[in-house]
Amino acid sequence: MTDAVGSIDMPDAQDEAPESKKKARKGGKRGKKGPFGRLALFYRQIIAELRKVVWPTRSQLTTYTTVVIVFVVIMIGLVTVIDYGFSNAVKYIFG
Repeated sequence: MTDAVGSIDMPDAQDEAPESKKKARKGGKRGKKGPFGRLALFYRQIIAELRKVVWPTRSQLTTYTTVVIVFVVIMIGLVTVIDYGFSNAVKYIFG
């Protein structure tokens, strides 16, 4: 079976290289930094990803919050009605 990358049965050309020709790496850039350098890199990457986020406007946030609160109130009412019905049914059946 083949796909865009290659075959499952036959490895790609780069995988066929003998092991003796491959150089052992110790981790590249990550291996050279200490724990504080890696932590600083991690936080810089977090900030870079947060800058890509499309934040909602105040009106969108108000709308979303209102929808969630209304949904929760409806679900609380539904569960309350079902619970009240079951408790009355249990009282009727078991006395």
